[in-house]
Amino acid sequence: MKFMLISPKNRTVYNFRGELIKDIINKGYEVIVTGPNLENVEKIQNLGAKFIRVELDKESTGLFSNWKYYKSLVKIMKDEKPDIVLAYTIKPVIFGTLAAKKAKINNFYSLITGLGQVYSFDANLKTKIIRFICGIAYKIIFKYNKRVIFQNKDDLEECVNRKYVKQEKCIVVDGSGVNLDKFNRTPLPNKNVFLMISRMIKTKGAIEYFKAAENVKKKYKDVKFLYLGKPEDKNGYIKKEEIDSFVQKNIVILLDETDNVPEVISKSSVVVLPSYYREGIPRTLLEALAMGRPIITTNSIGCKETVINNKNGFLIPIKDVQSLTEKMIYMIEHRDELEKMSDESYKYCQERFDVNIINKKMLEIMNI
Repeated sequence: MKFMLISPKNRTVYNFRGELIKDIINKGYEVIVTGPNLENVEKIQNLGAKFIRVELDKESTGLFSNWKYYKSLVKIMKDEKPDIVLAYTIKPVIFGTLAAKKAKINNFYSLITGLGQVYSFDANLKTKIIRFICGIAYKIIFKYNKRVIFQNKDDLEECVNRKYVKQEKCIVVDGSGVNLDKFNRTPLPNKNVFLMISRMIKTKGAIEYFKAAENVKKKYKDVKFLYLGKPEDKNGYIKKEEIDSFVQKNIVILLDETDNVPEVISKSSVVVLPSYYREGIPRTLLEALAMGRPIITTNSIGCKETVINNKNGFLIPIKDVQSLTEKMIYMIEHRDELEKMSDESYKYCQERFDVNIINKKMLEIMNI
């Protein structure tokens, strides 16, 4: 038996789907992974999977590059003849489904890891046009999916209400899960250190984080604000010059990209994500929960799943720098409550987001 995973980015395979791949291999399947380049291929192969490169430009709306991607997937599926295929993110889901239909593969599953920036509430005209095209594509391709797997109920309900897919074909899992052995709980540091981890997309709320940090440091100069992420010259990303002033004034410390995320989280006392991106359930927040970190995030789709308000952290309105500032100051001034919040975060993760719980459900959904 063969299982194929269609991925948009190699890093997400071993970081977010690694445990699932191992579980599928343990069930006796050969696992094939497609990815867009040769970065960190050895990490995917070390999981026990076979890797096949399929070039993919996630940002491109050009017909030629997308047609080439589709044709490559068709060829691979005809050559490999997988029994089950799982794809995640927009292009792998859409073109993967079409390729599977062409290759006469019936067991195709789509994993919607958040509807993403295309469905953000403040989308511009270009994004709305892309959303319209995506909607037409979803209506077509979901008919050929065995199941459509969502990571929160809001995304499921939106897709059903927009008539992209029938309710009975949909199911929800609580994010990608987190490995509690890898992201094991560590003590909170004695100093106040806030941390945000994200791609530097505007809708992830990095600017709001920087501005709130600037406000806090007017009152508490010794508090540290860390940010793990890098600016990129892509649509929707924050320009480097917008960030430089915060860095130069020592308001925020930018951290280099690393594969050792647990070490970074261990240095923080609170993890922050002021996102208004259409998240599934943010992986960075799940990792923070696993390590017993209190959280400040927005009361928005996906993010709100990670916080039991006032127990393990706080939910704030989107784009509300003042509210974020106030919650940060509260946590600085109520250090005694952080340990209780830490306990609640860890307990909540154990009960709901343990990767073993998530993967067991994924295997059941795909009849593996």
